[in-house]
Amino acid sequence: MSPAGILETVLYAKDLAATEMFYRDILGLEPFASISGRHLFYRCGNQVLLIFNPEATKVPPSPGALPVPPHGAQGPGHLCFRASAAEIDAWASRLRASNIVIEADFEWPGGGRSIYFRDPAGNCLEFAEPRIWKLA
Repeated sequence: MSPAGILETVLYAKDLAATEMFYRDILGLEPFASISGRHLFYRCGNQVLLIFNPEATKVPPSPGALPVPPHGAQGPGHLCFRASAAEIDAWASRLRASNIVIEADFEWPGGGRSIYFRDPAGNCLEFAEPRIWKLA
């Protein structure tokens, strides 16, 4: 038995207002749920991207609340979005037009291209062709 897939991915950001603007205005994602100062939840294809304020999620749940255990991370995380070669070109243009620095843009030795950039919290984001993992 093994997991069927990844349902949700988590990144952490203390400034959720700046993070929401970035993911909405630059990446075109709209949160479907949010709690000010605590979290932003986004749909991305058939998965969910959760962005938590790490200070809020390290607090144990209060009595009667959902029993989600405390969690969090220190330092920047990483998330890779799936994109075709043509989509990566379009994303690179959009990011540059928004003054987002592309830190790396390269072809993987086994095939497939990736571009890397940062969100306002310093998380390392990537657009990559699925073939870098031999998924397409």
